[in-house]
Amino acid sequence: MEALTTSAAVVALAEIGDKTMLLAIVLATRFRKPLPIILGILFATIANHAIAAFLGEAVAGLLDGPWFRYAVGIGFVAMAAWTLVPDKLDEDEGPRPSRFGAFLTTLVAFFVVEIGDKTQIATIALGAHFRDVAIVTLGTTLGMMLANVPAVFLGDRIVRVVPLKVVRGIAAALFLAIGLWVLWDAAGG
Repeated sequence: MEALTTSAAVVALAEIGDKTMLLAIVLATRFRKPLPIILGILFATIANHAIAAFLGEAVAGLLDGPWFRYAVGIGFVAMAAWTLVPDKLDEDEGPRPSRFGAFLTTLVAFFVVEIGDKTQIATIALGAHFRDVAIVTLGTTLGMMLANVPAVFLGDRIVRVVPLKVVRGIAAALFLAIGLWVLWDAAGG
């Protein structure tokens, strides 16, 4: 249960103001078809985060040892700092409505934009820490949906209402707490 709730909370908070959340807003305002967009986000996230969680678990299994646990802990601390840097989606990066429709455009755009994103990196670290691909994938996907479904329905109104700086600070504190906990655990605490 800890892996599920931690994974969901970490990704939901990290996703607020992230470029994929901004992408959800752009897609919602361009297509105005919430259900295909939400399904595109869901399937893209499941695929992307399953790969990331598997990679994290595989790397942890190969590189097991105290120094690797320290590296994972330091990775979470670095994620805390990275979370404080606001993302933006350049106009030329945004998807344009295409002949492929809302679902396929969302599916491909979300999968590609999520590559190397802080939520994907967090999923790799969570996979390495918890070593449970299915639960980490479920949790991180839940976190993505918790953040992005309201973005799809509320569009750009959400970024005017939610104090992103405060939410980024909370997400950074969460990453820092997890990182320090992993480091403490690696040190035998």
